[in-house]
Amino acid sequence: MAFERHAWSRLNHLQIGRFAEHYVAMEFALYGAEVYTPLVDDRGIDLVIRLNGSFLEVQVKALRWPSSTYIFFRKDVFPLSPTRYAAVVLLEELQEPALYLIPALAWREPHGPFKSRDYVGRASLPEWGLDITKRARPALDAFRFDRQIATLIAAAPEEQPV
Repeated sequence: MAFERHAWSRLNHLQIGRFAEHYVAMEFALYGAEVYTPLVDDRGIDLVIRLNGSFLEVQVKALRWPSSTYIFFRKDVFPLSPTRYAAVVLLEELQEPALYLIPALAWREPHGPFKSRDYVGRASLPEWGLDITKRARPALDAFRFDRQIATLIAAAPEEQPV
């Protein structure tokens, strides 16, 4: 069997999750951010990012696309805060990962691929969802990592030397 670099089907669920977290951390590091990982993931924060003196809380999700098209973030651990972000890694077989950085505030008025599901009277917990169908992918272009990180760098206050 020939070795294919982006054969995501070779990896199990835990490997995919770990890869995605490391991939996102390294992308932030390439832009000069300091990256911290919490010891315990009980609050929906996979990475804490320090960029030009500001801190961001990032939850990372990976999706084997297009066989899976929906991811969600539990509302009880993913508040709609200006410092909270979702890093979404789409893994299409034999393709480079596609990386998106979505501010939690994008779910304030859910439309298009952004969903709000409360499941009143059901066993499922309320969630913010992202439906990443082929038709919805262009709506995510504004959230491509390279675009979002450029916006964050431009908006962040300069760090003052000590």
